[in-house]
Amino acid sequence: MTLSSAQRRWGWGAAGALLVIALWAGWLWRHPRVEGVELQSAPLVRSLQFSARVATLSRVEIGSTITGRVGEVLVEEGARVRRGDVLLRLESDELAAALTQAVAAERQAAARLSGLRSTGRAAAQAALAQTDATVRAARAELIRTEQLVAQGFLSASRLDEVRRSLEVAQAQQASARAQVRANEEAGTDLVQAQAQLAVAQATSQAAQARLAQATLLAPADAQVLQREVEPGQIVQPGKALLRLALAGPTQISAQVDERFLDQLQAGQIARVVADAFSGQPLAARVLSIAPSVDAQRGAIEVKLSLDAPAPAFLREDMTVSVEVETARRERALVLPLAALRTAPPDGTATVLVDEAGHARRRAVKLGLRTLDAAEVVEGLAEGDVVLVDDHAQAGDRVRVRLVPWQPGQRMASGAASPDAGAALTNAMGR
Repeated sequence: MTLSSAQRRWGWGAAGALLVIALWAGWLWRHPRVEGVELQSAPLVRSLQFSARVATLSRVEIGSTITGRVGEVLVEEGARVRRGDVLLRLESDELAAALTQAVAAERQAAARLSGLRSTGRAAAQAALAQTDATVRAARAELIRTEQLVAQGFLSASRLDEVRRSLEVAQAQQASARAQVRANEEAGTDLVQAQAQLAVAQATSQAAQARLAQATLLAPADAQVLQREVEPGQIVQPGKALLRLALAGPTQISAQVDERFLDQLQAGQIARVVADAFSGQPLAARVLSIAPSVDAQRGAIEVKLSLDAPAPAFLREDMTVSVEVETARRERALVLPLAALRTAPPDGTATVLVDEAGHARRRAVKLGLRTLDAAEVVEGLAEGDVVLVDDHAQAGDRVRVRLVPWQPGQRMASGAASPDAGAALTNAMGR
């Protein structure tokens, strides 16, 4: 059976098509299609992200210094108080009575001292003047008696009586002089009265202080964070009854992994976002970095301050997300980290570039690195195409499909790349 000329022509055409398909498939097999990125200059910003908590400049715990029963609590949690505002009062009837008693004792001591300085001193002077006169009269009487005894008009026994009278008068004079000295400013009576007055004054001041301790006042402008006391409760010294956050600049405190210490320094700008208010980011700056590392957690405390007054929604101990800008290049030749084949710690690496349809290995020197990009300092030029496909090998003939990419954006391709952002998030943690 013979084939017609049409059938023969159809057979030759089909065979030719199969040959073309086979040649095309072989060319594709020898020239795999890989993804690449054309290097361009762009701004490059490196940032560090971590979780932190809102904290005021300082906190204080308010407690009683005396034992007592709570009479009234005048503040609630969340209340804002001014310096000197009354926070809590203890029952103080007994303390007030003790103060009244101490004040009365002080007044009595003061009256005694005043009496010694006025009427007491005058009476002592008068008594001394009287004894002086008595002594003078006794001496005159002794002289007359001695003359009369010598003349024989009086007996010797009378002379003895007069002498004893003089001795008694002199003893009374010495006592009056001692009383006068005692009533002088440096005298014993006055010194003793002054000491008694000082004791009474100290007792009065102590009673006044104890009465004042029954009223707890705000030490400064603050906000009440926690209330742990109710009226009628018996309180002891040393127990915290109220916790206050003192008014002052709101700070953000974070524990940052010590591995990132070399990237942080005071003054760096930051962005703070509260999870519940993600649409209201806050500008901040790194305020301080702790001089020591927490050995148990391997972390270092970093404090940030807000550039503007804290909004009302920012509450004490609230968890926030912080992004600190640690480095910036306004214009840099940027390479995706997915293109790196090797990345030794000395700052050099190797990449594959497209050279006339062939994958060629190229050594490059890197500068600033971020989570997904690196600055190329040496080894590449703007417009070079680097391969980001793991299947390409040096020396392969390749067909490159360019994919769009910018630092900080996900690559619009299926190219595998290390999830550095996830690694950092896991390392930092909350």
